[in-house]
Amino acid sequence: MNAYDGGAGPPRGAEAPREPETPVEKPAEVAEPTEGPQPAGGLPGARAEAAQDGRPAVPDPRSGVAALSPRYQVVAALALAVVAVAVCVHVGMVFLHVAPSNTVTKTHGEAIDEYVYPEFEQNWKLFAPNPLQQNIAVQVRADVRTADGAAGTTGWFDLSAQDGRSIDGNLVPSHTQQNQLRRAWDFYVGSHDSDDRSAGPRGPLAEAYLRNIVVLRLERGDAAGRGGVIERVQVRSRTTNVPAPEWGTDKVTSKPVYRVLPWWPLPAGEPEGGAQ
Repeated sequence: MNAYDGGAGPPRGAEAPREPETPVEKPAEVAEPTEGPQPAGGLPGARAEAAQDGRPAVPDPRSGVAALSPRYQVVAALALAVVAVAVCVHVGMVFLHVAPSNTVTKTHGEAIDEYVYPEFEQNWKLFAPNPLQQNIAVQVRADVRTADGAAGTTGWFDLSAQDGRSIDGNLVPSHTQQNQLRRAWDFYVGSHDSDDRSAGPRGPLAEAYLRNIVVLRLERGDAAGRGGVIERVQVRSRTTNVPAPEWGTDKVTSKPVYRVLPWWPLPAGEPEGGAQ
């Protein structure tokens, strides 16, 4: 008997019916790690996805002092404080060592020297030259002859005070108001000895420069009156010490000291405008 006679199976050559296919779910794709350093907190985009899904963002890993335990954080803070105090003490000691003499250095000068010498010795000064601790005013008077022939001597004109009044409240004072008279006096003092003798070849130039300035100031102020003539001039300086601070121990006198120069006759033509 043929196997196909009893209907035991499909006839030869016929295809067997196919079973319906069941859809197979593909596994989720895993993101391949990218080359290079990854940002803190996970894979790229993890923070944005977490924010979109409402999940809490992955916190950044702590670094530096914050990564230490509380005990070591205290130790690190104390170490930084000690270093900061040491730096401030060192800078302060060196500053006082190179600074001009003042109340602090006079009171604690020995302690400052013990710290500085010999390792931190400095061979330079903070201010060169030292700041002035005196007020110096340049004053002048003149022998004049008035238009009617009478002779007389004027009082002292404080030229430095005039410059001070011009500078006070002036936002842009001129170089002449600030420095001309002061530099002329410094030039004269530096080129003459205490007896007003010229100490070098620039002495006569310094004298003529100072004389020309004071004569020009007197002429501008009409010291001889209308039609009058200035015959000779005399210059002096009035020096007073800057008062000591209330907490200072220095005893500074407030009595002014005068340096009076000899009378200077005016060369011919100088009273008529030759002082330029």
